[in-house]
Amino acid sequence: MKKLLFLLFAAAFLFSACGGPSSYNSGDENSDQTSSDQGEVVHHASEGNAEARTYTTDVKVLDKNTIQVLSATVKDKVIEGAEVIFQRGGETSLKSVSNASGLAAVPDNFMDDNGSLVIIKKEGYSNLVSKCPCRGLTYAISPHLKNLDGVRVVLNWGASPRDLDLHVRYNENHVYYSNMRESNVNLDVDDTDSYGPETITLDKKEYGTQYAFFVHDYTNQSNPDGRSLSSSSAQVFVYIGSSLIKSFTVPVGVNGNVWKVFDLSPEGEIVVHNKMFKTTAPTEDILNGNNYEESHFSPAAALSDKDEAKRLNTLGETAYHAGNMDEAIDHYLAAIDLYNDFGQAYSNLGLAYYKNGNKAEALWANRKAIALANGATANVTKANSYYNIAKIYEDDGEFEEALRNYRKANENNPRDAYDKAIARVQEKAG
Repeated sequence: MKKLLFLLFAAAFLFSACGGPSSYNSGDENSDQTSSDQGEVVHHASEGNAEARTYTTDVKVLDKNTIQVLSATVKDKVIEGAEVIFQRGGETSLKSVSNASGLAAVPDNFMDDNGSLVIIKKEGYSNLVSKCPCRGLTYAISPHLKNLDGVRVVLNWGASPRDLDLHVRYNENHVYYSNMRESNVNLDVDDTDSYGPETITLDKKEYGTQYAFFVHDYTNQSNPDGRSLSSSSAQVFVYIGSSLIKSFTVPVGVNGNVWKVFDLSPEGEIVVHNKMFKTTAPTEDILNGNNYEESHFSPAAALSDKDEAKRLNTLGETAYHAGNMDEAIDHYLAAIDLYNDFGQAYSNLGLAYYKNGNKAEALWANRKAIALANGATANVTKANSYYNIAKIYEDDGEFEEALRNYRKANENNPRDAYDKAIARVQEKAG
């Protein structure tokens, strides 16, 4: 049905271009299509048809001298008064503030390339940090999440293609534009006219469940060998608690119409894929079974990444011991961005988050440290991280989760302290 609606939109647009009226009118007062004075073609969902969506003849175009700041959870809600910082290396930061239309001016002298960052801050929202180029793009910022096991995933992209869709699969469930809600999982925002955002929120991640997040180029669903998705400037941002903890940029120069971004493992670890696939499968069946083909590519590896990551981790440790938690967290995150399997940085990050009061983020960092633990000290590292996780749940009154993690700590490295913690929580739980 969605494909039919898209074709109807295209027909209406061509009819208008040939001198006909800008709206589509079937002559039937009960038609499921209506028009506005501005030539907008709106496709209303018929009863029982969840797939019908809205398209307009207007193409949204942003001024290249601005960026726009929107809410990640309320469709088309602009954010006024957000501080927008344009940063490049050690140079002086350039600042702007979003206006009543959510627009913030990009300074004329700002070098808008991948050596620069845009940072967006607003009280009550997680800080957003993104690599440039950024001129003429929309960024959606996320309100703080309240649940320890809450996760929010936000997709933004450029002017083309018009319609990218964010999906998540878990167990037998599939949340996307045609099935926007399941238990504890919601597609908060669905966008069909470029830029995004599309947002999926897990109110509470279920332990033992794996979640697979991917992006589908709906506009080019019948062209799996194209590169429209790869050239879309698409970015995916992952939020936990009050923090942006991971971001992804679509691989460039790769054929495919599906971008498999990452999984949340049964333990809650983020497992990076960042791969492109080709498929002509119906939308509801994408990445379900063997109905797709991987587009093989080898991203260029920066040889100095690990060395730079170690340097940043050391800077983080210095800031941590000086009591500068925000600075320490920034350094650890930068180290992880360069070297995703840097277990020591994740362990340090978990401690810094916890000391800074960011409990949900500390859970995530400790889970990643557990997944990366190896060598002779692996069991000790795992036990320490499970203990840290258990303490967070105990402090929050989630005694079942606390018990499970204290027991895992004891399994990996038996200690009297862990036995006492188990007994204490059992008594609290009654």
